[in-house]
Amino acid sequence: MIFETLEVGPLGVNCFILGCETTHEGVVIDPGGDVPRIAEVVRRHNLKIRYIINTHGHFDHVGGNLQAIKAFGAPLLIHESDAPMLGRAAEVARMYGMQGENSPAPDSFLSENTEIVFGTQHMKVLHTPGHTQGGCCLYLEAEKKVITGDTLFADSIGRTDLPGGSHEQLLASIKSKLFTLPDEVSAYPGHGPKTTIGHEKRNNPYF
Repeated sequence: MIFETLEVGPLGVNCFILGCETTHEGVVIDPGGDVPRIAEVVRRHNLKIRYIINTHGHFDHVGGNLQAIKAFGAPLLIHESDAPMLGRAAEVARMYGMQGENSPAPDSFLSENTEIVFGTQHMKVLHTPGHTQGGCCLYLEAEKKVITGDTLFADSIGRTDLPGGSHEQLLASIKSKLFTLPDEVSAYPGHGPKTTIGHEKRNNPYF
């Protein structure tokens, strides 16, 4: 499987470019900016992007949606609870002293256990509210990988002091959806380095 990570945008979001080595179908997850760099990876692997996916609706994760849609001609997916954030991304970015771009509306919604297929690859949606109400993680069971967005970080968790956040809900989401995965599953967060589920179960100070 093709699995590449790029740090993009003003807040260093991890954008993931995944692809099937057999069919060269792929997905782009959290194009927060720097879309020409994302497109270069897509071209290098000769990928046809099937979906553009947002793990949640914060401006730093959706800031490149419009450009990515223009570049790849793929439908946009996000959880319904976070869809209203897409049209306010530029306004929220300005509140933090940054420039941002509003996203088009999604073409379809993610929900618990939605299966996303690209080529021979299968990815399951885990709805993990707490950082936002529509936050989702993406589990590639065959690859023993999970993309955790801003739900779970290496030795940390997502912040819950923004609108729609809930500390108790986030802890519950992680315990019920992520900590039930096998220990050896590698977790790829929305910012910072990768970790493993087993490491976080044993060492994350929030648990």
